[in-house]
Amino acid sequence: MAEAQPRGSFNIVIVGQGGRLQYEALIFAASLRAMSPGFSGRLLVAEPQPGPLWRSDPRIAGAETHDRLAKFGAEIVPFENRHFGESYPYGNKIEALLALPEGEPFVFFDTDTLVTGELTQVPFDFDRPTASLRRSGTWPEPELYGPGYTAIWKSLYDRFGLDFQSSLDHGQPDEYWKRYLYFNAGFFFYRCPRVFGQRFLDYALAIRDDPPPELVCQSLDPWLDQVALPLVIHSLGGGRDTLPEGLLDGEITCHYRTLPLLYARESDRVIAVLEEVTAPHKIKKVLKEYDAIKRMIYQGRGAKVRALFDQDNLPRREQAIRNTIKRNGFWMR
Repeated sequence: MAEAQPRGSFNIVIVGQGGRLQYEALIFAASLRAMSPGFSGRLLVAEPQPGPLWRSDPRIAGAETHDRLAKFGAEIVPFENRHFGESYPYGNKIEALLALPEGEPFVFFDTDTLVTGELTQVPFDFDRPTASLRRSGTWPEPELYGPGYTAIWKSLYDRFGLDFQSSLDHGQPDEYWKRYLYFNAGFFFYRCPRVFGQRFLDYALAIRDDPPPELVCQSLDPWLDQVALPLVIHSLGGGRDTLPEGLLDGEITCHYRTLPLLYARESDRVIAVLEEVTAPHKIKKVLKEYDAIKRMIYQGRGAKVRALFDQDNLPRREQAIRNTIKRNGFWMR
């Protein structure tokens, strides 16, 4: 195995744009600085710019949000949407990579992530990328008489000249979704964002614009990024086991996705970190501009959501958690 990157010597990138994501970006930055003082790299906030693929200005709004991000050492990195934009905003994480510093190792996080520990304790091997394994079998959804998991995934590996067999987890049964390389795109990393980003873009566009026949019944919205991502990681020499378990999406970060889900199912420590880093007056003043954050964190709705569940005996399916929150009138995003 290649030697892990020295302590703190990598960049972190998140996507920030007007609306919910700019406030999540502020929470991320606050938690990074509070919980990972050893991190010495750059925090890059990739910001999509106005253009024909956006009906309205996607940039971060408000001088106070910019000021708070700057106080946390965040650097705004503008980028253009040439292929995705408003029709597929998940494509931001693909196109943003092409605007980042070439040849500098990076870790991408979804903006709805909370840092809860020291990131420099994570032994990143930037030559062997991976992504989040906190996922469920959301894609593909094989039809009863159509191609199965093997046929669908193999068609994609064949399309890009990749070895399919070496991507499989042979400890899992045939036609079970965990046998196939599949990630949540909530984090990923590599030694160069532009190499990773160009590969990601090439694969995603090819899948979107000219999918193999085996994908004819499969939806790619919103799954396109998560369909292309394992192919990119496999092609760059990565896989599912290049990080120790329990660090990212565990002790050191939490991809909470929405605040109601965070309060419903995450640990007491995650909630304590969230409420600690959002407590200072100067950040509270900005975050309260967003209604879901104001109500969940500052007006106690999060505690009401938490009281609906036994955190030691949560429903197995996320949809059941969502339904309970909605039925009680507490769902917000």
